Amino acid sequence: MNRRIRKAVFPVAGLGTRFLPATKTVPKEMMPIVDKPLIQYAVDEAIEAGCDTLVFVTNRYKHAVADYFDKAYELEQKLEKAGKHEQLALVRNVLPPHVRAVFVTQAEALGLGHAVLCAKAVIGDEPFAVMLPDDLIWNRNGDGALKQMADLAQRTGGSVVAVEEVEREQTRNYGIVDAPEFSGRHGRIRALVEKPSPAEAPSTLAVVGRYVLDSRIFELLEHTAPGKGGEIQLTDAIAQLAAERTVDAYHFEGTRFDCGSHLGLIEAIIRFALDHEALSEGARAAMRAALDELGVVDH
Repeated sequence: MNRRIRKAVFPVAGLGTRFLPATKTVPKEMMPIVDKPLIQYAVDEAIEAGCDTLVFVTNRYKHAVADYFDKAYELEQKLEKAGKHEQLALVRNVLPPHVRAVFVTQAEALGLGHAVLCAKAVIGDEPFAVMLPDDLIWNRNGDGALKQMADLAQRTGGSVVAVEEVEREQTRNYGIVDAPEFSGRHGRIRALVEKPSPAEAPSTLAVVGRYVLDSRIFELLEHTAPGKGGEIQLTDAIAQLAAERTVDAYHFEGTRFDCGSHLGLIEAIIRFALDHEALSEGARAAMRAALDELGVVDH
């Protein structure tokens, strides 16, 4: 039987310069979407998929993510004494008891491929997930994107890369797959091109921040030459992996919010606020009032 993924890698070493000055002290992964930070949504998705070891690849200056998943003794004592048991449960349950968090330092910012390679010692020789918290993927009434991908990987014994359709003019912003024979939601990757021009793009299927990878990727990353900006690209190594072994592109069920951009973050906050049991009515009223004030009547 093909092995189920148990470990997930979260590259969180980036400086988040798009969101300065907010990210001067608050990592972008800790930016809140209503009442939870971005990183919590990704972690919950990984746990739903069956992961019990979460590997956070960070830099030497970012401590907030580690602090978030650590035990907060003083806060817990105060909440317990105050009888605030609901809030206490929220603080204590950011990770279930059976899940462990491991922190690995990326000494230099040498790209996503290098960040993944930093996790090699923890992952070992088993298949694993890579999750980019900037990509918040929400499937309101079904399985999370990573669980969908893990199920496929377990059936095929191969690797799986999440993709979504983008406008052809946007291909220069993504890794683009050539997967001509789709069956349902997935198809075998024949080639993968990093940020091609619209004229050169083999398709409009863009790679987004979810991967289930064979551990062979580590050996390939060790021999992947740095690309533009001196960075080791994960997509370059995946392209090599696809030449050797099964790698499927998977068009997941759900909505992706690009929370690495201002507009994507705002879209996610609005959508989650509108879906929040306690906040939805107030959020809708506030949005209507704002639209009325701006003179927007079609809403």
